[in-house]
Amino acid sequence: MKKPRAAVGSGHRKQAASQKEREKRVLSSKQAKPSAPDGLARQPEEVEMQVSISPYHLFRDTAEVTAFRGNLLSWYDQEKRDLPWRRWVEHEVDLDKRAYAVWVSEVMLQQTQVATVINYYTRWMQKWPTLQDLASASLEEVNELWAGLGYYSRGRRLQEGARKIVEELGGHMPRTAEALKQLLPGVGRYTAGAIASIAFGQAAGVVDGNVVRVLCRVRAIGADPSSTVVSQQLWSLAQQLVDPARPGDFNQAAMELGATVCTPQHPHCSQCPVQGLCRAHQKVEQEHLSTSQHLLGSPNIEECAPNTEQCQLCPPLTKPWDPTLGVTNFPRKASRKPPREECSATCILEQPKALGGARILLVQRPKSGLLAGLWEFPSVTLEPSEKHQHKALLQELQNWAGPLPEGCLQHFGEVVHIFSHIKLTYQVYGLAMEGQIPVTSTPPGSRWVTREEFRTAAVSTAMKKVFRVYEGQQPGTCKGSKRSQVTTPSSWKKTSRGQQVLDSFFRPHISTNVPIPNTAAE
Repeated sequence: MKKPRAAVGSGHRKQAASQKEREKRVLSSKQAKPSAPDGLARQPEEVEMQVSISPYHLFRDTAEVTAFRGNLLSWYDQEKRDLPWRRWVEHEVDLDKRAYAVWVSEVMLQQTQVATVINYYTRWMQKWPTLQDLASASLEEVNELWAGLGYYSRGRRLQEGARKIVEELGGHMPRTAEALKQLLPGVGRYTAGAIASIAFGQAAGVVDGNVVRVLCRVRAIGADPSSTVVSQQLWSLAQQLVDPARPGDFNQAAMELGATVCTPQHPHCSQCPVQGLCRAHQKVEQEHLSTSQHLLGSPNIEECAPNTEQCQLCPPLTKPWDPTLGVTNFPRKASRKPPREECSATCILEQPKALGGARILLVQRPKSGLLAGLWEFPSVTLEPSEKHQHKALLQELQNWAGPLPEGCLQHFGEVVHIFSHIKLTYQVYGLAMEGQIPVTSTPPGSRWVTREEFRTAAVSTAMKKVFRVYEGQQPGTCKGSKRSQVTTPSSWKKTSRGQQVLDSFFRPHISTNVPIPNTAAE
């Protein structure tokens, strides 16, 4: 993509000047909290510290930097993928529309694969092609379109940002990375840099997961990339490398390289345009040469000085080089806490004989917290230490639908869904009502929907999995579905009576454990 063209004419110059003045006024009137890099561990951006870093991990001369830029951009011009947001930006001359298109794509791509995002992005831009269109939409509409994409606060913050731009910034996107980061909700260092470089041509480096992998391998950085020292060094390298003539293309090329060539498990080193500058590849080649010549321990290429104080960018002594891993020794995998385990009982309450077709009950989640504002089936948290959770589930159903016959809950199986920090096991139940409840009498925060309406509603992927288990056991649907014994969550197995408690809660219908693949955490 070519560098964005400069505005032409006095009118555009005046508009740009007034936009800068507006940003200055807003920035000076607020004590903006520093925003953390999005897509990465949150780290301080400017911290003065004395650390030991070997020049081995740096780009020490202009020739290396120039070669890296040239090789990467030449490869990108030939190999870049044809993606809808790139086409949109390439043909859009209005800077605000261009920046909006980049913003939407970058937010959707956080923690989400490109293949998944393409359809969502296309539908989003068709429905809301401008900031003004998004600002006038309802949160319900945003959640409905975002349903299934995961991390739902992203969509909400996009709309909050659009409304702020329209209401407070005169409808114009902030023009610099610093202003974007300070003025727009949910925009951190990475997203701000991506928008500023791709839409406005600002020479701002970016660091996302793909760039972390590329830089750690190219400069053999083996320390924990989520640490403050390493994170700061990666941002410094990214800023040093970004091409001032084509900053947007360079940043996209670095991310493209990590996504398609310098991949986590099976990198295609022979196709890498910067292989000749890659420290990790040089180390692999030296290993092969040493083995073939029986000269192990006699390297003839540059290494990080082993006799000096431990370098803060080298792997820890407890994590030595593993010859079987090759370049995938880098980056070091950060230790992660396992998600906490929770268990919930959820019930599909259905009116099979409702006028106009069968209807199921949905209730809305709170406006804050996990899956804020989305719709779900009535649910309660299960605690094996409590003896009367079945009454809590029935009471929850009655809160929304009125008196119900006790003892008619039917067990259909379980669903395990991994959120970013929670492993949640849903015990799936169903209850078919003989009578009819007028839709007009539904309490606020609930609604009866048809099955077709459910599929387009603002519900999470977890609820869609729950409904597939329910549908799979209905007469005449999903014939031949697999049936096996329900597995008990580990949190219930901690007590010898855990399964007895669970069995005493509900009247089982069919014990099933329908295997449904997990999608992205949401």
